[in-house]
Amino acid sequence: MLTLKDYWQGRDATNPLDMSPAIDKNARRQVELVNKLLAFAEQSGVFPHLHPSTGTILSSGWRPPSVNAATKGASRTSMHMTGEACDFYDPDNSIDRWCLSAAGQAAMTAVGIWLEHPDATPGWSHWQQRPPGSGNRVFRP
Repeated sequence: MLTLKDYWQGRDATNPLDMSPAIDKNARRQVELVNKLLAFAEQSGVFPHLHPSTGTILSSGWRPPSVNAATKGASRTSMHMTGEACDFYDPDNSIDRWCLSAAGQAAMTAVGIWLEHPDATPGWSHWQQRPPGSGNRVFRP
């Protein structure tokens, strides 16, 4: 399961001036929703991998603006900056495959998580709590 400490990735300590009560609230909700969805995935036999660099299941959690700006391919308006998104390490695409399955789609709808289309996220799975502009449960950036 994901912890808030994992989600912050130490950036709450290194970038305290970039934190806000709204970001903290969003991050706590993101962790809660993610853990609910992970429980559904685990019931289906899908388990996240540990990222070799972070030592957690995340490849990216909260990103202060400076970290986001230095992240290759990151959107200038990334929901990672507002505490509303995270990326799971998914080297074999097992998480993304499950999310695209009927069981995954039903679970994402029940929990309230949206997925960036796996075609746009090779090696990771992007989950966010705020719907994209298209409103599609699985969306392309």
